[in-house]
Amino acid sequence: MNRIAQTFAVLQSNRKKALIPFITAGDPDPALTVDLMHCMVDEGSDIIELGVPFSDPMADGPTIQRSSERALKHHVSLINVFDMVAKFRQKNTYTPVVLMGYANPVEAMGYENFAVKAKDAGVDGVLTVDYPPEECEEWVKCLEQHGMDAIFLLSPTTTQLRIEHVAKLAKGYIYYVSLKGVTGASHLNLRDVESMLAKLRALLSIPIGVGFGIRDGATAAAVAELADAVVIGSRIIEEIEHSSRSEILNNVGNLIASMRMAIDAKRDQN
Repeated sequence: MNRIAQTFAVLQSNRKKALIPFITAGDPDPALTVDLMHCMVDEGSDIIELGVPFSDPMADGPTIQRSSERALKHHVSLINVFDMVAKFRQKNTYTPVVLMGYANPVEAMGYENFAVKAKDAGVDGVLTVDYPPEECEEWVKCLEQHGMDAIFLLSPTTTQLRIEHVAKLAKGYIYYVSLKGVTGASHLNLRDVESMLAKLRALLSIPIGVGFGIRDGATAAAVAELADAVVIGSRIIEEIEHSSRSEILNNVGNLIASMRMAIDAKRDQN
């Protein structure tokens, strides 16, 4: 059992839901990334999604686009991201790390080379936003051969046929994008999320995490009642963006702790 499956199994046995924060590797600068990863785990995160900086992050809204721009100003490359994960693993051998990014850096490195380096660094899963599931069986197989999960996105507009295709390929967990549009959007409709998750669960046997539009503890707790995991990205990036460098760890830690407390408090009430 890999780290992702083990994490969800432990959470389920404790009647807890996963908290999955996203940060961009190298934002605001490379020296802070590993400290941020440890900080988020210390405050209650269960899995970390680590964004690979990219010059054209088409699925991301302005907030996460700016985080990529800040990282790229420091020339953060895919190799640097692997180095950060490896450094994180020197102290933390149990928290799953999922790389989230785009196909170009993977294609430039090559499937096999990428998979070997990612596994050696301690990566557990990879979410490649712009790989169509209908065209990436070779990619999924390569990751699987190296003990890593291919994580897929689904959204309110995903067709039944594509959901069925993803159900055959996906490992680890599904990231359900709860809103139409790019990251950082708001106006989350929980009734729509509940309805869609019911449809997905009829076809999927792996956990489902919900992201987009989760900006406070109350919304995180409400989503956690419906999903297996709560994914938070833009709100964390905003905290990084609006904090002085000396305050980033404290402010992000407080945000994660508040989300964790809200999610667990809701569970304890039930």
